[in-house]
Amino acid sequence: MYTGKLIFSQVMKHLPLHVFPQCIDHYHGNFKVKKFTCLDQYLCMALAQLTYRESQRDIEACLHAQKNKLCHMGIRASISRNTLANVNKTQASFSHMRRC
Repeated sequence: MYTGKLIFSQVMKHLPLHVFPQCIDHYHGNFKVKKFTCLDQYLCMALAQLTYRESQRDIEACLHAQKNKLCHMGIRASISRNTLANVNKTQASFSHMRRC
């Protein structure tokens, strides 16, 4: 059995994630966020994009199939369709308010 890093983690390693917390702080991205952070949302959406997921139900099914490996991928929160919908809606409305 292979005990190295997951391919997703290896791909994410090449992104400038050291800048990500600075952007989150600058734009107050985790404002009123309790568990599902901006980084969790970003990693879920990146995984969905890389695996060609088409809907939130599909994203949830993909993430639940990898439930034992989520921590190794960097996703710390539990994932549900309701959580994804609420976070995507909330983050979109906050980003719109910040531009005004």
